[in-house]
Amino acid sequence: MTNRVIVMVLDSFGIGDLPDAEKFGDKGSNTLGHIDKYCHDNGLQFKIPNLLKLGLGRAYQTVNSKSLYADNSDYSVHGFYGAARELSSGKDTTSGHWEIGGCPVMFDWGYFTSHENSFPTELLDKIVKRAGIPGFLGNCHASGTTIITELGEEHIKTGKPIFYTSADSVFQIACHEESFGLENLYRLCEITREELEPYNIARVIARPFDGDSSANFARTKNRKDYSLLPSAPTILDVCKEHGGEVVAIGKIGDIYAHQGTTVEIKASGLPELTDKTIAAIKEYPASGKPVYIMTNLVDFDMNFGHRRDVKGYKEALEYFDTRIPEIIESLNQNDILIFTADHGCDPTWTGTDHTREHIPVIGYHGGKEIDIGIRGTFADIGQTIASHLRLPKLDYGVSFT
Repeated sequence: MTNRVIVMVLDSFGIGDLPDAEKFGDKGSNTLGHIDKYCHDNGLQFKIPNLLKLGLGRAYQTVNSKSLYADNSDYSVHGFYGAARELSSGKDTTSGHWEIGGCPVMFDWGYFTSHENSFPTELLDKIVKRAGIPGFLGNCHASGTTIITELGEEHIKTGKPIFYTSADSVFQIACHEESFGLENLYRLCEITREELEPYNIARVIARPFDGDSSANFARTKNRKDYSLLPSAPTILDVCKEHGGEVVAIGKIGDIYAHQGTTVEIKASGLPELTDKTIAAIKEYPASGKPVYIMTNLVDFDMNFGHRRDVKGYKEALEYFDTRIPEIIESLNQNDILIFTADHGCDPTWTGTDHTREHIPVIGYHGGKEIDIGIRGTFADIGQTIASHLRLPKLDYGVSFT
């Protein structure tokens, strides 16, 4: 029987600031630690027993030299546990995922740093002319939910799309699904992606929303990311090139610019993403070829981290924790299951941007307890996948199995 690896990325689930976090304004950030402290300070139980049984508490203690309030250690660990530091120069989704795949971003992305009039006039002129739109709104750093509340009604009246950015290397476009049209939004993003070539921007993100007034505007599940191609082959490419199955669930296909995938499964929301992952584990058995299944759980970042919703983040973690036994039950004996993250997004932190943090690397492989320590790069995950699937070594990373 050939081997399989299943990786589930809890998007933004950092477990403590990195040594260089001060350069990013993130010294002291701690996504998990501050959620845990919030619960403790407010007399709330933080129920994540299955993550703790996989070693999350021990991984946290390794990074922070102190225990979680939620961890009373009245259990035995049956997983491998540790943390990883980011080698890449950013704290964004693209850098984190590419590095997990064995391709650290060893260059600087382009950024739009001005908070007002963020985008160059010459770039905007080209986009407006090519797309045939009447102009644009926004052109600033903004929270995605706030800006559609502020500008959504004007957007519907004028037909002008909403352009905005953040501390990440990103150009985001929000448009109403019905009045502007979803396909029109996607086409506008494709044009923008092409015009951004000289700027080295990691992603263009389509942010469709619905509703009929600022009181009920809400982003829909039809978000789409337009990423640059990875700068070097990733574990997805290697697995596919050697006849393997690479199953990308959620926004994984978008993040890797649809390179190296063999199957892409659309899903949104924690329940559906988890359901689709379990279904994929059952549908793609280890039957003569390597199988790599990768899921991004975007809700932690999009709905709770960026929105600085501590209670919502806590409740989402508790929900996901209840699904872990079901995920483990679907595994074969030789499978490796890894839970990790791509960066932090501390919901107690200032602003609305990501935070530069260690990521957890915890998981299950036959019930063995293994302390893998603090890894020097997220790429150790990709190298471990390559080793377990008996694929050629990647250029970066050291396997922990």
